[in-house]
Amino acid sequence: MLNKYARAFFTRVLTPFAAFLLRRGVSPDAVTLVGTAGVMAGALVFFPRGEFFWGTIVITLFVFSDLVDGNMARQAGISSRWGAFLDSTLDRVADSAVFAGFALWYAGNGNDNVLCAVAIFCLASGQVVSYTKARGEAIGLPVAVNGLVERAERLVISLVAAGLAGLHDFGVPGIDVLLPIALWIVAVGSLVTLGQRVVTVRREAAEADGAGAQGNEAEAT
Repeated sequence: MLNKYARAFFTRVLTPFAAFLLRRGVSPDAVTLVGTAGVMAGALVFFPRGEFFWGTIVITLFVFSDLVDGNMARQAGISSRWGAFLDSTLDRVADSAVFAGFALWYAGNGNDNVLCAVAIFCLASGQVVSYTKARGEAIGLPVAVNGLVERAERLVISLVAAGLAGLHDFGVPGIDVLLPIALWIVAVGSLVTLGQRVVTVRREAAEADGAGAQGNEAEAT
C-alpha cells in the first residue's frame, strides 16, 4: 500500500542525489551493496544491545539506497536483470537483519521469549510473502494484489516503533511498549498478506489453466 505512494514521492526527492552520485562515477550496484551493509550494521550492532533509537537512525540513513540505486540505473540507462536480481536479493538480506536484531534483543537482555518468537515469525513471514509473489510471477501469473502489509509497511511500522521505543533511554516513560505492539501488528499483517497472495495465485492459476484447456479444446475441434 505504501509502495504505491511513498515510492513515487521519494523517487522524485532523491533524483538529484542519484544524479550527483552518477556524476561522481558511483555505480548503482555499489549503492545497493553499501546500503545493505549499512542497514545490517544498524540492525545487528545496535538492536541486540537495545539501542533502538540509534539503530533506527543508522538504518534510516541507508534504507533509501533501495530507491537511489534504481533511480541511478534509470537515469544512466543501464537497468539490467542482474541489477534487479541483486537489489531484490539484498532487500531480503536487509529485512532479515532488522528482525534478527529484534529477535537477538528479546532472546538476550530483552528477556522475552514470546517476542523473540514473534520477531522470528516476522522475519520468516516476510521472506515467504516475497517468495509467493516471485514464484507466482515465475510461473507466468500477474499476482495482481496489493497486500495489507508489504515490505514498505513492515519496515515503516517496525522502524518507527523501534525509533520511538528508543526514546525510553532518554527518559520518555512507557514508550518502549510501542515496539512489541508493532511486532505483533507486522506479524498479523504479514500473515494476512500471505493469505491474500496465496488466494490470488490460486485464482489466477485456475483462470490460466481454464483458459489453456479451452484453447486446447478449440484446437482439437
